[in-house]
Amino acid sequence: MRWFVARKIREKVDTKELLVDLETYRQLAVDKLGASDAKIISTDRVVIDERVRMKCSYPKCMFYGTNAHCPPHAMDLDAVRKIIGMYHYGIFTRLEVPPQEFSGPAVARNGTTPGLLKTHQIVTKLESAAFYDGYHLALGFACGSCKSVFCPGQPCSALVTGNACRHSGKARGSMECAGMDVFTMASSVGWDVYPIGGSTSPADVPCASSFGLVLIH
Repeated sequence: MRWFVARKIREKVDTKELLVDLETYRQLAVDKLGASDAKIISTDRVVIDERVRMKCSYPKCMFYGTNAHCPPHAMDLDAVRKIIGMYHYGIFTRLEVPPQEFSGPAVARNGTTPGLLKTHQIVTKLESAAFYDGYHLALGFACGSCKSVFCPGQPCSALVTGNACRHSGKARGSMECAGMDVFTMASSVGWDVYPIGGSTSPADVPCASSFGLVLIH
């Protein structure tokens, strides 16, 4: 498929060409990879908020400390801000999922859902497409704990010194673990977002979504 066709890496890319490539990736996400929608956003639309990270630790998430991508092992938020500031654009993806995946008993189960797995697939394939097009620093963020998606019931191998992630080509840290206020970001681009939790009846929620982000250049 197209993301395995390598393009020469260049020191600088013309802005017009970059915008054409970004639109190609946006269309790839929707037309080929299964995203419900995708937007090209400037990185000043990426919202980093310490309160998002706080939600991981208070009350403590069941995945806190269990893998290399979740806090307290996740990157410091000042470092996240600095890195995001070195990019100019990103592809922000949305995948609509059945509300029951994220509500009621699903919250207590907090395990693998088709929506979370699909979002990881969309993000990693978009990141790969950009990489082989010469954007070698493309960086992807998915949704939910990678441990719940790829390594349920297993210790995270990446937490052992000298070991790598078992699924480094497939697993990415979540936007939330990087402190991104995904709900505010989604609302700002015109996507409907609703609070969903253990007390939510799926019938009362018009839609649910899983989000991803790939920083390109």
